[in-house]
Order: sequence, then structure tokens, then C-alpha cells
Amino acid sequence: MRRRLINSTLAVVLVVIAVFGVSLVIVETRTIEAGAQESVASEAIRLVGIVESRLGSGEKITPDILSEQITAKRYARISVPGKTPIEIGKRPSGDVIESRVRGDRGESVAVQESRSMVSAEIGRTLLVILAVALLAIIAAVILAVRQGRRLTAPLTDLAETAERLGSGDPRPRHRRYGVQELDRVADVLDASAERIARMLTAERRLAADASHQLRTPLTALSMRLEEITLTDDPDTVKEEATIALAQVERLTDVVQRLLTNSRDPRSGSAVAFDLDEVVKQQIEEWRPAYRSAGRAIVRSGKKGLRAVGTPGAVAQVLATLIENSLMHGDGTVALRTRVTGNQAVVEVTDAGPGVPADLGSRVFERTVSGRNSTGLGLAVARDLAEADGGRLELLQQHPPVFALFLAREAEPTEE
Repeated sequence: MRRRLINSTLAVVLVVIAVFGVSLVIVETRTIEAGAQESVASEAIRLVGIVESRLGSGEKITPDILSEQITAKRYARISVPGKTPIEIGKRPSGDVIESRVRGDRGESVAVQESRSMVSAEIGRTLLVILAVALLAIIAAVILAVRQGRRLTAPLTDLAETAERLGSGDPRPRHRRYGVQELDRVADVLDASAERIARMLTAERRLAADASHQLRTPLTALSMRLEEITLTDDPDTVKEEATIALAQVERLTDVVQRLLTNSRDPRSGSAVAFDLDEVVKQQIEEWRPAYRSAGRAIVRSGKKGLRAVGTPGAVAQVLATLIENSLMHGDGTVALRTRVTGNQAVVEVTDAGPGVPADLGSRVFERTVSGRNSTGLGLAVARDLAEADGGRLELLQQHPPVFALFLAREAEPTEE
């Protein structure tokens, strides 16, 4: 089968080359000849113009002056009434391309070029066409061999599937080959792959959440470390190092939160905390990144709010919303705090295009993204918010307004 495929592919390529190659050779040959004839005629007209101009002004006409106006390896003969003809270059022998032009004062110019030069250029063009044809044949052979391997190796394909299962890649391939026995083996391998995939889903989900959620605090931490390397002021170094240590503590809290949620998503460790402090910390961490992007991040609304939740988880939810606004939004990003009923609310908005209409109800689903991102950030952020009794919602799509709702700390009653 492989040999037949190679032979048939070569036959098709050779037919195409024969049809289009011959046509291309004919067209190129005529084009080169026409170009040479046009070039010779153009030089003859130019020489006539120069001769006529010098005759009109009474200037001398010498071979040295005219030789600068003609292409090398061409021959020109200039005849002026009452004067000896002027010859420039060496007269070519054999077949030539010639152009004769007569001026208004009776002068005439004949320009000749050996046809062998045109033949040499045609020969170079033919070599290029032959080289391209040879490359096409080689490429066709390579493609035919590769295609033959794909069509004649079902057993090798099944062996690779089994090897993939053994190496920890349980994706079923769902490939069938039209042979009953081989298809039966493929069915068994696909069923085994699906069972293994279900067993590994929880672990892979944890790994995906961790890799995504750790990226944001690590990015913020790296920015702080860069600030330290760019300054020599001890006070600034101390301040940035203190902030970096706080970020490391929050990073540890994020890891602990992810591990806790992987064991039991309903478990929480909510405490009363100062919401203003978390919002302020996030604005300070992200301000350098927004400044580098030529944008601003501001806050407004009610201050002095105390909410119930996990500070590290709340900070991570806000960091996800702020990072999304930096990557996908535009203009100034605003964080606004307010109170509704017995809940404290933090709204994050920007002046970007917002969430597409078809994704409004699905924006918190895993792997759902409108701008080529992973689609995990908002899903994990909602899980973190719900673990402590809060919730994350999309209040408005254009411009985008995301809101984090948290329970407020109960105020002490007077006795």
C-alpha cells in the first residue's frame, strides 16, 4: 500500500509539473525575449534624443559621451548626415536583437545585442524552474512516505495508545481501523482510558487550580523583588521586603486554602477582618503593574467595613478580578466598597469592552473564556468566595462590574 501511494503521488506531481512547467517555460521565454527587445529599443530612443539635443545646441558628438548611455556588451551605430558614423562597442556576431530609430534631423541610431545573452538568461530561468520541480518531487515523496506510514500502521498506533496509558496519559483516542479484531482492542483501550481519566480528574483539577492561583501572588512578589533590585535606598528596600514577606504569607495561605478545598469544598476558616486593609493591600501590590501599562487603579466607597471570611482567600479573589481587568480590560480600574443589608460588597470595574453577551451566564464555568485565557481564574475565585459563605457575581457586562459579597461582622449589642 505504501509503494502504491508513493507511485500515485509521484504520478500526479509529474503530470502537474509537465502541464504547468511547460506553460511556465513558454511564458517566461517570451517574457525575457520581449523584455530584451524593449530594452534595446529604449536605449536606441535615448541615444537618438541625446544626439538630437547635442546637434541642436551645436555641441560635439563623440564616442566617449555616447558610450556612457549604452549598456555594456551592446553595440550601437550612430549615423549623422554629413559626418562619419560613430560605433560604440563591439559588433555582435550571429543572431542579434536590433532596434533602429531615426531622428528629426536625419540622424539614425541602431542598437544591437547578441541573442546568446538572452538565451543565457532563459537558461538560468529554466534551471530555476527545474530546481523548483525537483524540490516539488522530493516534497511529494516525503509526504507520500509519511502518509503511507499513517495508513499502514494501525498496530503501531494501538501500541502507542497502550504506552500512553502506561505513562499516565489516559485520554481515549477513539480511533477505528475497519478491522474487527483491531477495533475490539481499540474499544477495550478506550474504556480503560476513560476509567483512568475519571480517577485522575480530582488530582488534575487541584494541580490546575494551584498553578493558576499561585501565578498571581508570585507575579506580585516578583514585581516587589524587582523594585528592591532597582533601588539603593535602605528604607525603600526594607519597606518592599516587608511587603514581600506579607505576600509570601498570603501565598502560603492560598496554598493551604487550595488543599483544604480539595479535601472538602464546604470547609471554611472564616474570621472577622478589616476589609479596607485587604483592599488597600491589593491596590498597593498591583499599582506598579498598572503604572507600567499606563493605567491607574483607584478605590472609593464606604470605609471602615469589617467582613467575615478568610483574608487570604478574599485577597486572592480580588487579585483575580484586578488581574483580569489588567489583561482584558481598559482604562482606570476602580474598587468600590459598599453595604447592602448585612453584607459588605467590593465591586471591581473598568472601562474595557466587558464580557461578551454569549458568555454572561457562563463566565464562572471552568474552561470558559472569551479571550484565549485558561478559563480557571473566575471559577476558582468563586469557589474561594463560597468556601467562607460569600459569593462572587457579575452584576453588569458592559462595562464589566464584578461584585464580591461577604457577610458583615455582627455589631456588639448594648446591654
